[in-house]
Amino acid sequence: MTSAPAQATRQRGVLGTLVLVVVLVPLLIVLLASPLLIRTFLFQPFNTPSGSLKPTLLVGDYFFAAKFSYGYTRYSFPFSPPLAVISERIFASEPERGDVVVFRLPKDPSTDYVKRVVGFPGERIQMINGVLNINGIAVRRERIEDFVDTDDSGRQVRIKQWRETLPNGVSHPTLDMIDNGFYDNTKEYRVPAGHYFMLGDNRDNSTDSRVEAAVGYVPAENLIGRAQIIFWSIGEGGRIRSDRIGMKVR
Repeated sequence: MTSAPAQATRQRGVLGTLVLVVVLVPLLIVLLASPLLIRTFLFQPFNTPSGSLKPTLLVGDYFFAAKFSYGYTRYSFPFSPPLAVISERIFASEPERGDVVVFRLPKDPSTDYVKRVVGFPGERIQMINGVLNINGIAVRRERIEDFVDTDDSGRQVRIKQWRETLPNGVSHPTLDMIDNGFYDNTKEYRVPAGHYFMLGDNRDNSTDSRVEAAVGYVPAENLIGRAQIIFWSIGEGGRIRSDRIGMKVR
């Protein structure tokens, strides 16, 4: 016959096993899955490989994009599975004009791009003498201090900088590297239904919606998230740009 103390010890052992299985194992699973869940549904890190959004984002900036800003599509998930249940955007929300947006390149959905939304479905977009025009109206801009950059040879160069104010009041800087650049004067683009028109802030050095063969109009389902905050930044020679860490992307 088993003694009462032995039975009590066995019961405590069984109880401990139950606690491990019911509480600790699910907790461990949640902890292990948390980075994937955060990356899929909340915030995803990206880096800036080119200068197309200077001076807003510099080469070597690492930033978080909010995945929940515009809802979710199959492109919100790792490897972009062709899920039949996600034929349209879930919890869809339209971006605001001037948002800096990460999206999948329409011509190559395996590639992430980051640009600024300037045109909405049904709108007419055109560049005239380097000035953005929306529905036939020139967007207001004013000259501000030059942007000081470093070229490939390490020499400092000064670039003309403008502050552009979009029709909804969103204001941001743009660069004008070349007078009468190739895309300073364009045809009038008509944004199709369900699509957006994207521009880089570095207007003479940005492959964006003006380049129809490379980017063109961006479908709503290709939007990944809104760029929110710079969490790391490395400049020339591996120098950490501590002054940029924590900056909001505007």
